[in-house]
Amino acid sequence: MRTRFRIIGLGALFATALLAQGPVPFGALTSATPPDPATIVANQVARLTSLLTLTTAQATQATSIFTNALSAVTPLETTLNTDRQSLRTAVTTNPSAIDQLATSIGTLTGQIIAIQNKADAAFYAILTSTQQTTLTAHSGFGGFGGFGPGPGRP
Repeated sequence: MRTRFRIIGLGALFATALLAQGPVPFGALTSATPPDPATIVANQVARLTSLLTLTTAQATQATSIFTNALSAVTPLETTLNTDRQSLRTAVTTNPSAIDQLATSIGTLTGQIIAIQNKADAAFYAILTSTQQTTLTAHSGFGGFGGFGPGPGRP
């Protein structure tokens, strides 16, 4: 009987130690700080260059396209996150605001999707037909073009 309590006690101790480790970092083996916009774009262009063998000129154009799109999306995402938090709060404190917040979230999401897909279209236009075929064969822009997952992106 004592052995059973010792095993249960040790299990509880180990479980407590594991839970006390704190939050998981932002990415595998990285810090908890998300990358800055320039790093996000640089990583995206590096992946696209590796996949599609982009020329230096194409990589420069891609960097410009995705930087402009990310700059346009960033303030919209900030507002979107604020509206989502406000919507969660409105459920319990201000139900009359739900419709307005839901409409705002829908509008912002639509704007973000449009910006991301226009950037994808601009990038696609600078590719050769061989590169376009390669991109299409690798599931298109879902995870390759634009700047990664977000509203409207798997």
